[in-house]
Parts: sequence; C-alpha cells; structure tokens
Amino acid sequence: MDLLPEEFKAYIAPGADRAAILQDYLHDRGVDSAIAAIDGRQHILVQFDSRFYNPQFKIKTVIAHYDRVEGSPGANDNSAANFQIADWAAELAKWQGFHNVRIFFTDGEELGWSNGTLQQGAYGIANVFKRLGITNDDIYVFDSCGRGEVPILARTALPPKVPAGFAKAFGDLYARTQELLRRACPGRWMSLPVPYSDNASFLACGIPAVALTMLPAQEASLYARELVNSKNLEAQVMNREASKQKRLSGEQPDFSYKERLPRTWRLFHTPNDNIESLSKESWRIMHNILTSLAEAKAI
Repeated sequence: MDLLPEEFKAYIAPGADRAAILQDYLHDRGVDSAIAAIDGRQHILVQFDSRFYNPQFKIKTVIAHYDRVEGSPGANDNSAANFQIADWAAELAKWQGFHNVRIFFTDGEELGWSNGTLQQGAYGIANVFKRLGITNDDIYVFDSCGRGEVPILARTALPPKVPAGFAKAFGDLYARTQELLRRACPGRWMSLPVPYSDNASFLACGIPAVALTMLPAQEASLYARELVNSKNLEAQVMNREASKQKRLSGEQPDFSYKERLPRTWRLFHTPNDNIESLSKESWRIMHNILTSLAEAKAI
C-alpha cells in the first residue's frame, strides 16, 4: 500500500520497539503522549489541552492495542488502527472547538486472546477507571481496521443478571455507536459477533464499551450467511472465553468453528497478517468514522 508512512514498515518489522516508534510518530505530528504503567503493562496515553474538553458532555475514550503476537507482523492486528488513530490524534490537536477525546494505545491485549480477559492489558485500565469512579465515559475499542470496507460493530451478549443500570448504559452507548456509523458510512456497516477485543475487559469491570473492526464486503456477507445457516456458530464465537477456560483446565475446546470465520480473522497471529493483506479503502472509511466520533456529543 503506497499510502502507508515509512514508520509503518519499521513498526511491523521483527523486534521493533513499537511503543517508541508510535510515540515518536505522535510527537513528530505535534501530539504529546505519556506512558501509563499499570500492572506491568506499558500503555500509551494521549490527552489534549484542556480547551478541547467540555465537562457538560461525555468523555470519549478510544482504545487500540499496540502489542502483537510474536512471529506475526501484525499489520492489521493492530498496527493499522494504531496509525489511523495516531493520524487522527494529529487532527484533534488542531481541532476547532472541543472534542472530548482521550486515547489509550494499550499493551497486553494479545495475552487475553490465549489466556482470558483478566489477562488483557486493558483490564488494568478498566480496573483503574472503576476504582476512580470513571464509569460514565463512552469507550470505543478499535481493533483490526486496516482490511476491508465494511465497518463491523461487535455484537455483544451481556450476562443475564447484570444490573439494570449497566444494561441500559451499554444499550445507550451501542445505539449511539449505531447512529455514528449511519452518519459516517450510511448503508455500509454491519453488526456481527466478533471473537476478540479489549472491550471485554471493560465489560468485565461493569463499564460499558463497544468494539469496532473492519471486514471486506464479501467476507462480511459470507459470515452473515454462515451465522444464519449454522445455528450454533454465534454461540461458539460469543463463548470463546469459555473455550479458553476449558483449555486452561486441561479440557479440549472445540475450535472447529474457526474455519467458518472470515478469512481476515484467520490471518491474525500468522506471517500473512502483512502489508499486502491491507486495503486502501479502510483508511478513508476509518477517517470518516473517527471524524464523526470527534464531532459526536452525548450528555
């Protein structure tokens, strides 16, 4: 992809100091950042001057993990979203008026893929939010947004006995996100079950959070049809946490459903999650979504 900055190639190279490259990239574009060390993880926090915040409206916290699995370039998971959001941060630093956005590039998300939500780096952030009483933010998680042209809002099944207030807050956030997608990409987004994301860490702490990703149109359509034709597929995807626990306890979980997932997701954690797998159109669509997010205001 010819639109990628030179820093992107360095970022996905083996042995790259990804935190340093990302902070340098932000600094070179006029964006200050700081390391937030929590539970041994090195998160990168971006907050803007006070003039960009209006206390009458909700803070919008944007999350994107910057760690990757060893042996994979991680071009889509999650380098693309890191650079898309970093470029957006440079725009936010010069925004006219207020936007109420803060950004965390999180460390340790990939641990949650294999070891469970409580091991995700974002779980430490969510715990800090909970301890400080920061439970009223709108939290948006962007994960793997560099391939495809169809934004996917992760369908989330809340446990049946969650407090009514939490269920309502999550429902309101989900509805606001749907409206945001209608504005940013009318008729070109879907809501589907997604087997990954840092939003699980916040939900586990009782803090509403939504997750967004991207898929090629054909893959999204095929996956939607699989969900209709395979009645147990959604339950298998949504209960991936239970599969982790089975594996950790010595039982053999059923991962046969993976072959019915979109090809984009099956590239994760492999050498094929590379620059060649990315698509230009994703950058334009993500820019529309992020711009609409900066403009959104909720009380």
